Amino acid sequence: MTRMGLARGLLVVAILAPGTNAGAATADPDWPCVQRKVPQLSLGQVWNGPDLPPSAKDWSDDASVSALVEDVAARRLPLGDAQKKIRDFAASLPAEQLATKMAMLMQGMFDHMDAERSHVIAGISRYAHRQLEMAADLRKQASDVDTLRAKPDADPDEVERRTDQLNFATRIFTERAQSLTYVCDVPTIIEQRLYQLAKTVSETLAAKK
Repeated sequence: MTRMGLARGLLVVAILAPGTNAGAATADPDWPCVQRKVPQLSLGQVWNGPDLPPSAKDWSDDASVSALVEDVAARRLPLGDAQKKIRDFAASLPAEQLATKMAMLMQGMFDHMDAERSHVIAGISRYAHRQLEMAADLRKQASDVDTLRAKPDADPDEVERRTDQLNFATRIFTERAQSLTYVCDVPTIIEQRLYQLAKTVSETLAAKK
């Protein structure tokens, strides 16, 4: 990596520094994403159907509902397939069980996916905090290399070795920063999926009335 390449890599440090990104509005110095940090969702953000009864919180005690929650929450399952599983499940239920089971399904999806989303957000904060630590270390390494290079009696081999180390560390830092950009989208992806699945539950209940 050239000196110019190093400068470009260290420019990412400024992007991740506290107070320089849209996420800084959350007052969380470890939040690097443009998306606003919302650690937890509320049910009302994704569900516009009837109020869920207290019994819906027992969804994990129902094997069929619990299994379906696990299936449809998995992002590896295409959304259309997950929605079909919900409709097929509803169609398999006796009429007198439909409202109860679908309420449990909705509560289960919310609990499961909100917890997954919160876990991802916590991971992003830890990842970004490590980036800030790496950024500080890179700035120190760059300063040390500049100081060494400026010495008239500097060993050329030592300068080259230290520069190569700095270039490698900068490349790792930059790759991690690029990965973080993609990871920042995951909480939104989970939220959007939950909303679409909740909409399917609501539409299925409405169609059965």
